[in-house]
Amino acid sequence: MTRRAIALLSGGLDSTLAILTVLKQGIEVKAIKFQMPFDCDASSLNDLLSVGRRFGFDAEICNPGEKFLTIVKNPPHGYGKNMNPCIDCRILMLKEAKLRMGMTGAEFIVTGEVLGQRPMSQRKDMLYHIDKEAGVAGRVLRPLSAKFLKITSPEAEGIIDRERLYGFSGRSRKPQMALAREFGLDAYPAPAGGCLLTEPNYAHRLKDLLTFTPSPSARDIELLRIGRHFRLSPVCKVIVGRDEAENDAIESLSAEKDSLLRVEGFGSPVTLVTGTLTDEALKIAASLCARYSDAKGIAETEVTVRQANDTFKIMVSPAGSKTIEAIRIEKTKKNK
Repeated sequence: MTRRAIALLSGGLDSTLAILTVLKQGIEVKAIKFQMPFDCDASSLNDLLSVGRRFGFDAEICNPGEKFLTIVKNPPHGYGKNMNPCIDCRILMLKEAKLRMGMTGAEFIVTGEVLGQRPMSQRKDMLYHIDKEAGVAGRVLRPLSAKFLKITSPEAEGIIDRERLYGFSGRSRKPQMALAREFGLDAYPAPAGGCLLTEPNYAHRLKDLLTFTPSPSARDIELLRIGRHFRLSPVCKVIVGRDEAENDAIESLSAEKDSLLRVEGFGSPVTLVTGTLTDEALKIAASLCARYSDAKGIAETEVTVRQANDTFKIMVSPAGSKTIEAIRIEKTKKNK
């Protein structure tokens, strides 16, 4: 009889090791990578499929979309240090995994969590609480820390041999790196925060967005990753590119109703103005574009403005430091 499990795959080392541990016990694994809008560096489906093919498991990407944004706006268990709803995010993932258990005939869920690695969601008591809230108590196997945790149903039922699981804890990666060598896993990402919601400046931008746009689009969320952000009014925002890659990204994400600004003939950011645009707001946006261009030392600069099918030019002085400080959406000591 084939025994099956659903695994949560982050694309990082721990979740991959957890899957490989279970595979070695003859379990058929279906891995799910949740594609969250706030992932620092989302693994591509091709990358995941490649790892799966090498080691013998299937992988798919799942996008929980609006469900996830709902808990970011109002997490029942609150936020971490910034806007990271780690506990409710984990509950959502396990609920989604539970649905797939029913669809695939899987008997348990596998995760790469390591006890004590994260202070908010990976305490022993919180792991049990999360499982209970998700309706999967006793059905979540954490192979890397299993020997520090209660015996799960797949262990008690003889599906999994507990003696072949591990007792890792804390933030050191040395045990995992040693296990990776044992498994022949020679390429894996360096450790990282993983979620942009843990970053103070990004979280501050998101708070601003949700304050003035309670139901943001996917594009609104994607733009938070890019450039310098400025709030001109409750209905108008400016984003200024910082390099060529960001300029290209801003252009590709611009919509028909947006305005795009640039200083021609100089190294210049692409500057996006989105929302309701007044003449005064346009002047401020143009002054920001000039300030961050190579023409910033010129008293007055000509800025090209593109709006739908219309293109025109305006003359402005580069924005001063006080103007920038007053409107920039950035985490500072003043807005802690």
